[in-house]
Amino acid sequence: MPRQSRRAAAPRIGLRERNKLEKLERIRAAARALFRRHGYSAATMRQIAHRAHVGLGTLFSYADDKRDLVFLIFNEELDTLTDRALAAPRARDPLLAQLMAIFERHYEQFAQHPALSRLALQELTFYSTGKQAEAFHAIRGRLIAGIERLVAQAQRAGRIRASPDAKFIARQIFFVYSAAVRWWIAAPAPRVAAGLADLRRVLALQIEGLAARPGARRAAARRRTA
Repeated sequence: MPRQSRRAAAPRIGLRERNKLEKLERIRAAARALFRRHGYSAATMRQIAHRAHVGLGTLFSYADDKRDLVFLIFNEELDTLTDRALAAPRARDPLLAQLMAIFERHYEQFAQHPALSRLALQELTFYSTGKQAEAFHAIRGRLIAGIERLVAQAQRAGRIRASPDAKFIARQIFFVYSAAVRWWIAAPAPRVAAGLADLRRVLALQIEGLAARPGARRAAARRRTA
């Protein structure tokens, strides 16, 4: 297609929509800057509105409260991150390697801004209401669904047990990751390599299970009687 035709085919953003997007970016930038400078508890909605050059009422039209503002900052990044993470696993890799490929992208992203990442991970624990909540839950749902597909593929290939169902296993894997990433990000200077090594250990334990290998009970009994 000629260059001129491609330009003509591209959707045009009207002035009103462009102003709305610019306002949204100012709000994101203001919230991010004030949360970093003053901390989440000390920063106020009024300060954020003032820095973003919008009215307080306008700010509340984008976010119900400060928690909502955190996800106004992070939802777009999380959406893009989820796309990258779910595209990372290689089809022929074992399930553990596929999971680590997904979560490695998350650790790398969170390590770029540890303070804001701590804030987001802290606030999302009970995040169920607010203007940004629906978008966040959709992103999280996509991530868990992607894990579920990998689990189901591993089950069909006979690499892991066929039960329990893939949805339940995926949710359990997500719970393990959620706890591990919070444990890691809480460190004063979280290192990606150390965090991923720890996550690999707990996921391997989950995938391999704690069941004793054949003959282990007999060996343990012999040691007790020796």
